[in-house]
Amino acid sequence: MTNPPPLRAQHILSFAQSLRGGGVERALLRLAGGWIERGRRVTLLVGDAEGPLADELPDGLTLRQGGGGGYPALAAAAAKAVREQSPDLIFCPGNHYSGIALAARPFAGAPIVAKLSNALAGTHSGLTGWGYARWLALHPRFIDHLVAMTPAMAHEAGTWMHLPANRLSVIPNPPALARPGAPPVPLPPGRFILGVGRLAPQKRWDRLIAATARLPANVSLLILGEGPLRPALETQVATLGLTGRVALPGHAADPLPAMARASVVALTSDFEGVPGAIREALGQGTPVVSTDSSVAIPELIDSPARGTIVGRDDMAALVAALNHWLAPGAVRPPAQTASGDPVSDYLALFDRLVSAARRGGRR
Repeated sequence: MTNPPPLRAQHILSFAQSLRGGGVERALLRLAGGWIERGRRVTLLVGDAEGPLADELPDGLTLRQGGGGGYPALAAAAAKAVREQSPDLIFCPGNHYSGIALAARPFAGAPIVAKLSNALAGTHSGLTGWGYARWLALHPRFIDHLVAMTPAMAHEAGTWMHLPANRLSVIPNPPALARPGAPPVPLPPGRFILGVGRLAPQKRWDRLIAATARLPANVSLLILGEGPLRPALETQVATLGLTGRVALPGHAADPLPAMARASVVALTSDFEGVPGAIREALGQGTPVVSTDSSVAIPELIDSPARGTIVGRDDMAALVAALNHWLAPGAVRPPAQTASGDPVSDYLALFDRLVSAARRGGRR
């Protein structure tokens, strides 16, 4: 008598609105590549498959297009894909996509695992904040398990989403790796500050540009990323007379060499999750200045030797912190080495959930 095949997540389905850039989507592609390397089938539903991340699609990925980039259309396409393909597990790669998971839930006979990609507290206020809190409280009804990238993020999720500990896991993103064939990024001469991230409202690059105007004239700013705020940021640069000091070259296929050369990496967001840019900078031995935009920030910048955390609206503190790390005698932190195997940790979780669901446990 032959043994039945092991109960595991052989086919994983996930989704992304576009491939135009973004930390959530980039981390998803790294995870998908790792899952494929370990023998799993991964289907990625993409609304708009155009964009620089198309060059980072892992070999062996099944790409399914649908929705054209619009959120409601992507939700409908996800429901259809789940009905037609019956994946073993559905992976929701970030907070932004939990509405897609809700749309897929009625058609899913498989567990849904969601990753917490942004902070929950402090992202909205007033009536919007009240509605957002109600929305978060609904998540246990359609999400089977939530993955946070740090313990503090997991605690925040348990508080806001009312999830019990047995439905929460802590798994970091896999580290970014160098891409030898990536086009090099033109770097400024001398001392420069580096920002990495989409040119989107959340990132508040206007703060960093305004701070640059208060720094010595021989300090430059380089922001790698693309997004809808490019015209507004370019206008701000011109208005402040910083055209020769601030560069916005767009998306970078591999920002690690720029991080290694930068005097300091800065993140001035209103809210974040566990910013990959901070981990990547510290992995290169580059100090970081960050706003207090997430409960995870002190877990990453856990020592004054690694960087400085400032208030979101404290311009004086931001300028002082940048000046500190730009000083000729500033001591750079030792490069951090990533530990663990996030890809395997995810697959172990997926297999456990699939096994429990097929044996009659929680779906």
